[in-house]
Amino acid sequence: MKKEQDREQQVSSLFIRYKTQLEDSAYVSVDFLVLLVDIIRPKHTNLLYQIDIQFLLDYLHAAPEELECFQLYLKRILASKDFDQLISDTGIISYADFFYELKKRITERYLPFQPPKSTLQYILNQVFYKPRDADWIVTVSEEQVDELFRLCRFKTIYDDETGFGMIEILYGLELLVQRITGRAMETDVNKMVPEFQNFDSPFIAIMREFTELNDRILQSDNKFISSDDLSYKQILVLHKQCESYIETAFDNSHRFGISIKVNQSLLRMRQQLERIREILLFLVIDHPEEKKEKTIALAMTLIGYNSRKSNIRKLVGQSTQLLAYEITHHTAQTGEHYITSSRQEYWKMFRSACGGGLIVGVMCIVKLLLGKVHSSEFGHAFLYSLNYAIGFTLIYLFGATLATKQPAMTASALVNAIEQGIAEQGTNKHRYWIFAELFARLFRSQFIAFVGNVLMAFPMSLFLVWAIQQLFQVNIASAKWLHLVNDLNPIKTPLVLHASIAGVFLFLSGIIAGSISNRDKHNSVYYRIQEHPMLKKIFGQAKTNKIASFYEKKWAGIVSNVWFGIFMGSTASIGLFLGLNLDIRHITFASGNLALGLFGHGMELSTDIWVWGILGIGVIGFFNFMVSFSLSLMLAFRSRNLSSKELIKMGTAVWIYFKINPKLFFFPPRKG
Repeated sequence: MKKEQDREQQVSSLFIRYKTQLEDSAYVSVDFLVLLVDIIRPKHTNLLYQIDIQFLLDYLHAAPEELECFQLYLKRILASKDFDQLISDTGIISYADFFYELKKRITERYLPFQPPKSTLQYILNQVFYKPRDADWIVTVSEEQVDELFRLCRFKTIYDDETGFGMIEILYGLELLVQRITGRAMETDVNKMVPEFQNFDSPFIAIMREFTELNDRILQSDNKFISSDDLSYKQILVLHKQCESYIETAFDNSHRFGISIKVNQSLLRMRQQLERIREILLFLVIDHPEEKKEKTIALAMTLIGYNSRKSNIRKLVGQSTQLLAYEITHHTAQTGEHYITSSRQEYWKMFRSACGGGLIVGVMCIVKLLLGKVHSSEFGHAFLYSLNYAIGFTLIYLFGATLATKQPAMTASALVNAIEQGIAEQGTNKHRYWIFAELFARLFRSQFIAFVGNVLMAFPMSLFLVWAIQQLFQVNIASAKWLHLVNDLNPIKTPLVLHASIAGVFLFLSGIIAGSISNRDKHNSVYYRIQEHPMLKKIFGQAKTNKIASFYEKKWAGIVSNVWFGIFMGSTASIGLFLGLNLDIRHITFASGNLALGLFGHGMELSTDIWVWGILGIGVIGFFNFMVSFSLSLMLAFRSRNLSSKELIKMGTAVWIYFKINPKLFFFPPRKG
């Protein structure tokens, strides 16, 4: 009660201080309104509750002279204020360029755009300048809002003799309809919906229908229509067809891929359609009492549009979700090949991992030799990156397996499985059991891949360094043996950080593969190679088809592995340049480096070095896996808009499955 009395006293003091200005017919500043709303605004908008403005109503009832001044003041500052741009522009993506839009919103968050003073948006910018103002305003009770509306003697937009309010609404709607129609006719958007190419565009149809309705409303005495109006009903039907057009375009992204520009264009069109649907309702009046209700609702809606116009989180969320889905859709398809089922596939994975270990063993020797080259840090970064890039690409092209490349791919396959389970079985808990079984298959596939990589990288590195000594009578590992083994010691080096950095790079390489695949699909690169006239003339159609097929199946993976190599090879040099202790640790290379350290010290290592070395390899493998898998899982969940509750249920199912049969997490069943 005391709080309400204090606020009423603040209102009284405010009216007394501004009494002279309010009585002046030339006073049209928003300063008074800004201060009045500051009194009403809750102090902590992150803890919203129902806002009570009874103290303001009580004061206005008790002070008729101040109320009359307030009525005239509001009439002056709101008279003929343009608000069509609040309808057509505010809160809607402005451009097809995502990064430009992001930069624009960040700038406007801290340095807001200020429209001309002749617009309603200027007043809203000054008065309701906090992003969460729209949230607390809607908590004010309808009774109090109605009473404030009556006290201020506001007219409804439908009773205004000039028809200014309805003209602004119609103009804003007209702009939206014309813009969305023009955008829908662009080639990049049209190619996403071949299903509509043999039919009349619903966007052109809705523009024609709205033009007819617009002219009819402007020429009539009543600046509104009823819900039975045939043109209005036809617009609603066409609006649904336009929404279907947008959804079909998004669904077809699997077939045609999608670029950031097209994604932004479709999002802009979707937002414009939502805005049209919301504003169309204000054209319809079936009962006289709706006039006041819809006038108040329009005011609340416009305040909401303006308050949320610089929402960065929503922009990033909407803009990246579909692209993330397309990227993870590719990695999910690729990841399915990394999950074994039968014993035959299990041992095939082991042989494939052994092949990867052999190549990594060679890469360990090459990197050791490159370290002896006299060059700048940039030169070493280039040479190391080249070594990694060539090695990883060879592993990929030869069909061998690098164990840590799997998590970034398989996480999406797992989420894909749970998503399909949700679609097919609704709330049936059995889908989590299916997921647990799939996770067990994934885990044992990862386990045997780790084993194959580590078991083969160690002897291969040991054999090669021995062979070099036999051929050239020099032990190339003798000078760096201590450094090589200390790098595996989690006490002497930030092993966890370095292993986690490698995990991030593994995740990024998966993102790059999905991004390249999506981009090439959208640009029809495979088809363009297939039908390239010069290639067909030189190689013939059959070989050209093989080139196109190779590009389609392998190119994304090649680019991904090259970039992974660059990340791995340049991290230490970048860390040195920045003065940071940055480096990478990878489980397979750790195994090879332990072998080099062993040979460098004359095949003798102390027990504690062996213990810390083997423990370090395990720690590196764990963080390689956990970081890349966790990031990929988060992206996959984000792309499919799944709740974190799903993750808890999935984890519970996996734990129960593990307790029932832990052996299945390491070895395949003997049958089936």
